[in-house]
Amino acid sequence: MTRLGASSSSIVARSTAVARSYYIRRTLTTTSESAVGPPIPPASSSQPSPPPPPASQDTKARPSRLSYPIPRRTPTHSSNDYARTDPNHPRHSTHPHLSGRGLGLPATFGRNQLLPVSDSTRALLEQIVRSFDAPVRYAFAYGSGVFGQVGYDHLDEDKRKQSRADKPMLDFIFAVNHPDHWHSINMHQYPGHYPLHARMLGSSFVTKVQEMGPGVWFNTYVPMHDVTIKYGVTSVDTLCADLLNWRTLYLAGRMHKPLRIIKDDARVRLTQQVNLTSALRTALLMLPSQFAPRDLFMSIASISYMGDPRMVLPAENRNKVKNVVDRQEGQFRELYWRLAQGLPGVRWSAGSDVVEQDVSPQARVAHMKKLPQGLLYRVHARMRERGGVSREADELAYWIRVAGDESMPVILQQEMCKIVRYPATVQTLKGVVSAGVSKSTRYAAAKVGKWWKGVQSSSSSSS
Repeated sequence: MTRLGASSSSIVARSTAVARSYYIRRTLTTTSESAVGPPIPPASSSQPSPPPPPASQDTKARPSRLSYPIPRRTPTHSSNDYARTDPNHPRHSTHPHLSGRGLGLPATFGRNQLLPVSDSTRALLEQIVRSFDAPVRYAFAYGSGVFGQVGYDHLDEDKRKQSRADKPMLDFIFAVNHPDHWHSINMHQYPGHYPLHARMLGSSFVTKVQEMGPGVWFNTYVPMHDVTIKYGVTSVDTLCADLLNWRTLYLAGRMHKPLRIIKDDARVRLTQQVNLTSALRTALLMLPSQFAPRDLFMSIASISYMGDPRMVLPAENRNKVKNVVDRQEGQFRELYWRLAQGLPGVRWSAGSDVVEQDVSPQARVAHMKKLPQGLLYRVHARMRERGGVSREADELAYWIRVAGDESMPVILQQEMCKIVRYPATVQTLKGVVSAGVSKSTRYAAAKVGKWWKGVQSSSSSSS
């Protein structure tokens, strides 16, 4: 009992000391109760909690006029974000730093793909892409309207004063996750971009047509932000499959040439780097031991036009490849020079006008083995037709024979023509469905005009 009484006395003493300390602090404080509010009652207080506020009388939710969810707009990024991605061009883009989404990509991976354009062109391209409510995962602009070609005007500050009809058409490719959903949203926002029959049949019809051939749907002659644009819609899976395997070379071939990335994606950047390296290896296999960088760029740029029916019909400028390289040689060098430094047997100094490579069969085997599967499968089929050493019997001897074959450059060209021909033909025919009769006729007339301009240019240069 004595111990219990002592303990109780100690507790009372401590409580008295705490109360006295609290009273002294309350007396000496300079902050009034009106400033801090009344003290918060303890949790054990028996005071009843105030009743909840009355429910609003107007609880009927207004029905939405749209039958689809409106996606959040993509946030814009400052130029400092791009400075972390590519310190060589800190003010030419607003590309965010890519985390790689688990791919383990370093911050500078693929910086050769980030080609600069003028500030006015960059702002316009980004403004156009932001105008679409439907979510775009990866977007780029390409063609004469972005970088310029001989015989064509590109979009610069002086051209802004021209009428829309005199300005070059800007070409875009949008890679999206779900094409059916994307077209549904886009049809509600921009119904005029689609022909009447496509709007009546709906987004499912558009998606089915898109999946034919190379897997792209184009909306053309679209007026937007005081310019005329053409944009193609594809899925991210279709794009990456073509970049890796050259399934159709329709998208991969376009991305061999300079383009301006507007919205970037780690997966596409990785597969695009593989695509550029494949184009470089293929061109090296078709070139001699010494050549000029321009010859390399001409070989790469010509890949997407091999087998294209427009190059046979009067539907494309015969000097297309030359015109592209003549005005965009600096961009081609930016795309491929760094990649060439990592290939075995290639010697290409910075600023040099000569490229050297080892053309021995052993060195060419390293390029042959890493060609895209869509092309390599066709090469194997051709070699089986010709007979000789089988791959199963002696693989090393087989590869030496393939890489050392003097007709291999011709075989590569022929097989790439076969890859391109069918998808390009299907896409040309799809233009009537996706653009409608009026726009497709107008587009064909413009292509015939470019073909005639190329004929006249060739005649004048030869004379």
